[in-house]
Amino acid sequence: MREALEGSQAIARAVALTKPEVIAAYPITPQTHIVENLSKLVADGKLKAEYVSVESEFSAASVVLGAAAAGARAYTASASQGILLMSEVMYNISGLRVPLVMTIANRAVGGPINIWNDQSDTMAVRDAGWIQLHCISNQEAVDTTIQAFRLAQETGLPVAVNMDGFVLTHTMEVIDMPSQEEVDAFLPPFEFADALDPERPRSMGTLVDPNFFPEVRHSHHAAMGKALARIEEIDKAYKKVVGRASGGLLTVEGDKKAKVGILAMGSVVGTMMAGLEDFKDEVGAARIIKLRSFRPFPAKALRAAVKGLDKLVVIDRAISPGLGGVLGTEVSAVLSTLKNAPKVYNYALGLGGRDIPETMYRDLLTTIEDKKAPRFAVFDADLDKLAPEDR
Repeated sequence: MREALEGSQAIARAVALTKPEVIAAYPITPQTHIVENLSKLVADGKLKAEYVSVESEFSAASVVLGAAAAGARAYTASASQGILLMSEVMYNISGLRVPLVMTIANRAVGGPINIWNDQSDTMAVRDAGWIQLHCISNQEAVDTTIQAFRLAQETGLPVAVNMDGFVLTHTMEVIDMPSQEEVDAFLPPFEFADALDPERPRSMGTLVDPNFFPEVRHSHHAAMGKALARIEEIDKAYKKVVGRASGGLLTVEGDKKAKVGILAMGSVVGTMMAGLEDFKDEVGAARIIKLRSFRPFPAKALRAAVKGLDKLVVIDRAISPGLGGVLGTEVSAVLSTLKNAPKVYNYALGLGGRDIPETMYRDLLTTIEDKKAPRFAVFDADLDKLAPEDR
């Protein structure tokens, strides 16, 4: 059924369709509307779930960890400093291989405090061992959220669904919401083979000494690698039931024969696609690569996607101070073993929610025509606003 919904409201409805048994969350902008809408669904009797209001994000993560470990389908959501506060528990959730789903409403991490969108929160926990999927639209966020519950269950790994704060969470969009019957056909009842059961006493998360810890880490890494195939397979299975796919690991749009490419994650991909339509006659048509799976990182698929490119612009929505863009650094590393790899230009855009207009497509392609173009820059920073010693 097609209906105009705010992104957060759409996500709440999508989560409700998966029939979670336990929801725990602490409100933080711009995630608040998601859990607010879920609490209303529970209060109105439209969703049969245990909704736990907690005093912090650390507690929210702890509650869903316990619930999932006991065999319940569980969900939470957070953003920004909230992600940092629950990071300790995020490592525990993934390290114990407990399947659950979280929405990250991407927001800048302070200080100074900033409530607007970039992706520094999810980048701060990139090594926490969660599957991380990024969405370019609210429709894709709805579909990916539903897929995430099956993905978590089948891989034994937690899944974080990333959607840009405000740009998506607070934006109205016409959403084609799947029916309950379709979701029931796609998503089987929750099962966790290692769930704690008083009838079968066992422990979870006990001390692991050096004789076994490397094997634990290898097992986790191997599971993430195997999840690459499952992400694509589940996306295809969802399309068979609902009629839509979200792009698997990555998708290539625009001019697939172009010699210049732009790679990005999240809503900025849509901006680049709009820029392509508006400015292709002026600066040419680029190959647009939408990276959906950030963890596990689809190295093989990326190498195939960039074949034939001379130049590749990687857009980062976060930076690692003292190094450069997080995504750009990883893309450069992955392509370092590729023969005839494109020259990578890594540009950070929209940090702290600065607007990214469609003209940015033109500006990026124009900049890299210059032989002296920097390989990394905070591209839209106005250096005149800074003292000379800070430039």
